[in-house]
Amino acid sequence: MRRLLAVALFVLPLAGLAGITSRYAGLPGGVFKSALNYEDAKQGVRIAPFALMRRPVTNAEFLAFVTAHPQWRRDQVGAVFAEPRYLSHWASATTLGPDALPDQPVTQVSWFAASAYCQSLGARLPTWLEWEYAAAADETRTDARNDPAWRERILAWYSRPSNQPLQRAGLQTQNVYGVQDLHGLVWEWTEDHASLLVDADNRNQGDADKSRFCGAGALSMDDRESYAVMMRVAMLSSLEARDTTINMGFRCARSHP
Repeated sequence: MRRLLAVALFVLPLAGLAGITSRYAGLPGGVFKSALNYEDAKQGVRIAPFALMRRPVTNAEFLAFVTAHPQWRRDQVGAVFAEPRYLSHWASATTLGPDALPDQPVTQVSWFAASAYCQSLGARLPTWLEWEYAAAADETRTDARNDPAWRERILAWYSRPSNQPLQRAGLQTQNVYGVQDLHGLVWEWTEDHASLLVDADNRNQGDADKSRFCGAGALSMDDRESYAVMMRVAMLSSLEARDTTINMGFRCARSHP
């Protein structure tokens, strides 16, 4: 009996680990040069190994979350954590409906709610640099940003209207890390979205020539062809943590793959 119990206790963690492995992709980390001209990124920033969800969180997955954590239902969430448009495209607080299909990425979700979802899984939202590190890869290369054809493909998505119905998550080909849908489906929250316009050095506050973005945006880019990066920064930094949009979703990350 003791042997059977020991085997059971050993198999259960392995089963949990298998679930995590299938949902997350491990990224090795390394030195990454962001297109944003941060003082600490000119020579590259070292990113620790981490794991990232292979695809964005879906409506079905978020419905399971709000069912288990009713304080995040749209009819119960506090106004400080989500604006009135939060999950407004769902048929009801606990029903998806025709405008929110189960396999589509969840949108109209605030940063607070996205962060709470990740925390419920023992995870977190990815940082800006982690997300950009993963998004720099294509199907065969860890960094495709110098390829004009790759850049044009990314920009083509950002030029499309945002009122088109979303495809289901997971249709795109995996990048070299095994991650899908980083471009071409939805914008995605990052853990540090609110700090993208803030200079870590207080002495530079108010100095447009030393700002990270906004008025000096074009001057603060090492690569002036990285317009997609500028658009992502503009989108993320324009939102407050309680805001929601029809094309903003999220995925989770883990510090220890």
